[in-house]
Amino acid sequence: MAQLAGQPVVILPEGTQRYVGKDAQRLNILAARIVAETIRTTLGPKGMDKMLVDSLGDIVITNDGATILDEMDIQHPAAKMMVEVAKTQDKEAGDGTTTAVVIAGELLKKAEELLDQNIHPSIIIKGYALAAEKAQEILEGIAKEVSPDDVETLKKAAVTSITGKAAEEEREYLAEIAVEAVRQVAEKVGDKYKVDLDNIKFEKKEGASVRETQLIRGVVIDKEVVHPGMPKRVENAKIALINDALEVKETETDAEIRITSPEQLQAFLEQEERMLKEMVDKIKEVGANVVFVQKGIDDLAQHYLAKYGIMAVRRVKKSDMEKLAKATGAKIVTNVRDLTPEDLGEAELVEQRKVAGENMIFVEGCKNPKAVTILIRGGTEHVVDEVERALEDAVKVVKDIVEDGKILPAGGAPEIELAIKLDEYAKEVGGKEQLAIEAFAEALKVIPRTLAENAGLDPVETLVKVIAAHKEKGPTIGVDVFEGEPADMMEKGVIAPLRVPKQAIKSASEAAIMILRIDDVIAASKLEKDKEDKGGSNDFGSDLD
Repeated sequence: MAQLAGQPVVILPEGTQRYVGKDAQRLNILAARIVAETIRTTLGPKGMDKMLVDSLGDIVITNDGATILDEMDIQHPAAKMMVEVAKTQDKEAGDGTTTAVVIAGELLKKAEELLDQNIHPSIIIKGYALAAEKAQEILEGIAKEVSPDDVETLKKAAVTSITGKAAEEEREYLAEIAVEAVRQVAEKVGDKYKVDLDNIKFEKKEGASVRETQLIRGVVIDKEVVHPGMPKRVENAKIALINDALEVKETETDAEIRITSPEQLQAFLEQEERMLKEMVDKIKEVGANVVFVQKGIDDLAQHYLAKYGIMAVRRVKKSDMEKLAKATGAKIVTNVRDLTPEDLGEAELVEQRKVAGENMIFVEGCKNPKAVTILIRGGTEHVVDEVERALEDAVKVVKDIVEDGKILPAGGAPEIELAIKLDEYAKEVGGKEQLAIEAFAEALKVIPRTLAENAGLDPVETLVKVIAAHKEKGPTIGVDVFEGEPADMMEKGVIAPLRVPKQAIKSASEAAIMILRIDDVIAASKLEKDKEDKGGSNDFGSDLD
């Protein structure tokens, strides 16, 4: 609202809230920091878990940063940006979501201290951008090359990513599964490897222990054989994949068939039967003894298939059909008439088994499967879900190393190295930007400090010790949270892919810079229904609660 010759001029509608300048910056920084503080306690091998209960009463228990932020119903726009940081990190690197959000929160905290000293946001932004760019160079400089065939190193990285999650008792066993799965589906393109994670399928069934989680060199499908008369186990399977229905098709156009005598009706029914029998005969003729159909299978077709001893499964998902094709080498055929022996895939065994009281089809023993399944087991639904999240992180970490071929020590070592090197770099840059780069360097120390804090150690004392040891012995020294002392992370086997810290710093600095750029927040009034739901609250700040 402005005044013009004593007359008020209304620009924004009633109920709009507006925060300008420092107020806007403070509110946004506060919102983002609250999100970072929320998940800070989950960082590291000694991090705690969060229990999230949604409006329907469903419970999620996890310490996976991306999952926590995804499940939280966050209203504040600046806080939502922090959720985006976690999502980006999860998509690009697969691990390090908590690290990225915690760094972003700390960068904003340090920026606020600079704002209090009357340093303009654009100077802080410039310094942060310079520091983030330099950080990428430093990380590249300390990364070590590793071969995709170095199974031991891959396993150590997988173990590192699983440690601290609910599944850590079986971390060695799960790490082996993750490494095996990724190496199985990795494909060489030129002199690099590519890993498509869509080719690793996760099937979850509760009951049994986590130890009974297994890697199937093939595909597991949550379906059952369509007809009781069909074999439940087929060895040396020849597999046909049909993305059509084994039914008599209805005409596309609306047609009317007039039948005037019982003979005609009989002939009509016989013709239908003949068509179905021809389809099944064609399947038998090409030598298939297992059929996966994406759509339905007519009862009569089921009868003929059972008579010929052919195992059939219907209504298989499109994604499962594609995985079956990759695993068995079969081609997906749209029309049964086009089926040839060359289109068939092979597997040593196709069997229906009962898992946790439900029938599932196991397609196993494929020669060189480019799609595999991890069957996840655990005592309860929450355990199974958390094991799945741990395995997903482990699989993504192994994928990063196989594709990039570079690793770093973990345990806070890269962050300490960056803090030391960026301090030196700040002096080279000089000017007011130096303050911002030093603040960036200081902010990175939040990772080793939080690791120590979450392990019940004295954060200040531990950090001083680790930094001194790091300067003396080199960039692989980090925090050993089990011993409470500085240790060589490479020797301890605590390693991470280069991609994880690189992406974490990239996402965190970009989010911090974006939030610092905002000096005006104009929030429209909520819709009437929304007001009723929230009890009439339209306070922008109250969304932080």
